[in-house]
Amino acid sequence: MVTQTGFNWLIEQQLLLSILFCGFILLERFGLKTLGARFVYKLAWLLPTALVIANLPNAIKPLQNSNISHYLITPNQPFTHEMGISWALMYVLITAGLLIASFITHTRFVKSLQLTKLTHFNHTLTTSAKTYISQHVATPMVVGILNNKLVLPSNYNTQFDKATLALILEHENVHIKRKDNLTNALILLPTILLWFNPLAWMAYASCRRLQELTCDERVLANKTTHQHILYSKALVNCAAATPAGLMAYSHYGDKKTMLQRLTNIKHSGSNSRFAKGGLLLIAASMLSGLAIAKQPQAEITKEDHISPTIRIEPVYPAQAAKQGISGSVVLKYDITANGRTKNISVIQSKPSDVFDKSAKEALAKWEYKMSEAGFNDVLIQLDFAINSEVANTDLIERIKVSH
Repeated sequence: MVTQTGFNWLIEQQLLLSILFCGFILLERFGLKTLGARFVYKLAWLLPTALVIANLPNAIKPLQNSNISHYLITPNQPFTHEMGISWALMYVLITAGLLIASFITHTRFVKSLQLTKLTHFNHTLTTSAKTYISQHVATPMVVGILNNKLVLPSNYNTQFDKATLALILEHENVHIKRKDNLTNALILLPTILLWFNPLAWMAYASCRRLQELTCDERVLANKTTHQHILYSKALVNCAAATPAGLMAYSHYGDKKTMLQRLTNIKHSGSNSRFAKGGLLLIAASMLSGLAIAKQPQAEITKEDHISPTIRIEPVYPAQAAKQGISGSVVLKYDITANGRTKNISVIQSKPSDVFDKSAKEALAKWEYKMSEAGFNDVLIQLDFAINSEVANTDLIERIKVSH
């Protein structure tokens, strides 16, 4: 099953992802003064990069098959039905529910703003987004994933003086130019896919905070001390903005986030190039280590030969048994480091499509001994026979399934 295979792969990545999430979260919490928000924000690219490198395909490994195994499924053997919980199905249902909930939440929020287009907006700041006003927002914000809309409070003229409003609008314009709402949606998607890992949500929150911090740095670049003070006061006044939740629009954050932003403004420009260079060197070493770790071993010893520890018998298709049909299925699959089978595909079957489903379903439940790197492109042949004996071969493992 594709769903089960994908779910198994996702679970196998959790150790690596959790380590990466922890490192990113710690850098966001304690490394901003030394490294700077923009540098740490860019390090988020290391997460998908490391995941891709860790899953690069191995070269085809030589196989040493064990002795041919045989077992029978007799007509008198009762059929067993799995009544346990399908964790893969539960994962899919919860994930789909969260995706739908996030979409509905975001759509309802934008609709609740009751936007009114602002036709006469006297300000020198140019933006590609259309400007709207709303009585249901306390601070300016950008909404919309693909088509950004700049939303201002209906009383923006009295709430902010011209100098402060200019800085706030420059902040929102940075979000628009960088397409931050689209970025947030793209980050939220894998976060929801990893909903069961709390570190994924913490890393998502760190990424959102870094986004605001980098926006602050761009706005305040080459600004005067007086403008720094005005901007800081504006952030404090906007601290009551609504939290993000599952929505992708840019926001000013809660009080804790606001304090972090004010601290970052105070220490802006004090980054260490030596620390940045050292961290990049460490990151490069880690990525190289992941790539090397995925290289296949030179040879497989007798102790590492491929032999299942748990082998589930395939069910002989009732229709094929009734019609007296025999046949064989050759499958190719991978064995993970923890001994689970994945990426199961049918190479050849005779007759075609008769025994394929039964063979794949059984092989998906097989388990092997744990190994350092697992095995790729393992071949196996399952023979379904009514009465006749199947000749043995040393090329691939053959298992006789009789009705």
